[in-house]
Amino acid sequence: MSVQTVYTVSGMTCGHCVASVTEELSELSGVTDVAVLLETGAVTVTSADTLDRAEVEAAVKEAGYQLTA
Repeated sequence: MSVQTVYTVSGMTCGHCVASVTEELSELSGVTDVAVLLETGAVTVTSADTLDRAEVEAAVKEAGYQLTA
């Protein structure tokens, strides 16, 4: 079973931004896929189990961006 969760990330403006966010989120335990839509800031994370929002927020912050509500 896998879980898909959609988050919104602000501050991304280019392909490098997408790559940075994807890389950081992919390193979280249990994450199997990350899909980012630059135009909307929507980030769909597929994982084996539900992720801790604080961990997702920390990964996005590490990439240099902000998770929005």
